[in-house]
Amino acid sequence: MALTEQQLKHIKTWQACDSSQAAYCQTHGLNKKTFSRWFSNYQALSQAMAPSLIAIDVTQSITTPPAINEPLRLRLVNGLSLELPVTSSPSWLAELLQCLG
Repeated sequence: MALTEQQLKHIKTWQACDSSQAAYCQTHGLNKKTFSRWFSNYQALSQAMAPSLIAIDVTQSITTPPAINEPLRLRLVNGLSLELPVTSSPSWLAELLQCLG
């Protein structure tokens, strides 16, 4: 559910202040349950738009780079595999992974 500019303004203002939701709602004449629903929708929308990359731990350092003719192989969480030239730009690769997210 999309939020209006006014709802977003209230959420941002509340996040910037040092008061509870209940106190903010009382001060601004808002129904606390309604505001809580707005905030839940805001959080859901924020999570949906957040990049879904995961952190990895490198357990072994690579001492020699792979041969130029070997492709870069990526296995995604959803089971898809990608083979890309090892010369692929890191920034392009990051953008691709965010799009696939």
